[in-house]
Amino acid sequence: MQFLDKSKIRIISGRGGNGMVAWRREKYVDKGGPAGGDGGSGGDVYLIADENMSTLMDFKYKSVFKADSGENGGIKNMHGKCAKDLIIKVPVGTVVRDIKTGNVIADLKEDGQKVLAAKGGRGGRGNARFATAQKRAPQFCEPGEPGIERELELELKLIADVGLLGMPNAGKSTLISRISSAKPKIADYPFTTLIPNLGVVKKRSGDGYVVADIPGLIEGASEGVGLGHDFLRHIERCRFLVHLVDLTADNPIQNYKIINSELKKHSDKLANLYQIVALNKIDAVQNSEEILEEFNKLAPDVFLISAVTGENIDKLVDFMSIKVDEIEHHTSDIVVEEDLAAYDNDDSSFEIYKVYKDTYIVQGGKIKRLADVTDARNTEQIIRLQNILINMGVFTELKKYGIKDGDTVIIGHLELEYYDDQMYS
Repeated sequence: MQFLDKSKIRIISGRGGNGMVAWRREKYVDKGGPAGGDGGSGGDVYLIADENMSTLMDFKYKSVFKADSGENGGIKNMHGKCAKDLIIKVPVGTVVRDIKTGNVIADLKEDGQKVLAAKGGRGGRGNARFATAQKRAPQFCEPGEPGIERELELELKLIADVGLLGMPNAGKSTLISRISSAKPKIADYPFTTLIPNLGVVKKRSGDGYVVADIPGLIEGASEGVGLGHDFLRHIERCRFLVHLVDLTADNPIQNYKIINSELKKHSDKLANLYQIVALNKIDAVQNSEEILEEFNKLAPDVFLISAVTGENIDKLVDFMSIKVDEIEHHTSDIVVEEDLAAYDNDDSSFEIYKVYKDTYIVQGGKIKRLADVTDARNTEQIIRLQNILINMGVFTELKKYGIKDGDTVIIGHLELEYYDDQMYS
């Protein structure tokens, strides 16, 4: 299986349904009055962490997610149906970032953790909502609010208790296959491990903890050399690290120092994580005790093991289990910003185009929706549209473009004649 730990998606919440202009028309009800229902709200878009997902592979094949729109209002004060919310499942450990602002809007570290990414548009009010003692027969309604469209970046940082790291062929995959039920690919060539492998290690008490096998690091990994640099982020959340050192290498101590140098170049956080050093492949060397003495000068907790034969593996696992209980998960330095963009569905901006010497087109999301619920034959609706356009500053901008009395203004399906701050159909 291919491992994907970064992806970009586009989400669109649902548009609110339009209100309705309608009237009670019953045989024995005199002057029934307005009876237009409200539109339903559009669907919200949520992201939820799911422990059953391990990669972002699903988003390679689908990257656009759109919630349903609310239904329009109906006659007899019948409200439109609200749309269902759209739930997007992501792996536990996913960091969500707004591409436009660069802000982190969520850090989903627990199964079932949920965040609102885009609020659906509010449904428009029907004409029954505008009835007053003075205005008993309002001839207008409201359009529904638009949905919110935004682009998000998803970045997966695995949630593991222990991270295994070391040079390629240090024996990490062999070790995780021995201490857990994980079945990684094992071979005698560098970079056998191409993706992080997770395994659950059982304690003697019956509890378990998660160990992550990270692809081998080499010198220059923090600058992008080799494979492991792509996965360093996955050990940032670990309680501690188990640093495997291949004793059959030409210079095990130098390899140990190279890996630690790469950790520090990546981040101080990684460099400061507690490490258990496991000197592997003691079955293939004669001087393991001598090397152990040298490593005891560099690290406090060093073990001689053989991942192949199983020698001293139990001692290492018991010690790891103790440290899992002692050391808490590293505190995340990810700053989650207040996500105002999830609620910002104001689309009051507009554009004006002069297409002929006497014809102007006004475009904009809100203006288009207002025009859609305006009947050109209804004077009251036209006056209401005119007042909204004045408050939005549309007439002021038209004057800057040189509009004159008698010129034509086209808004959506409406074609209106302009006269000194007034328009007529």
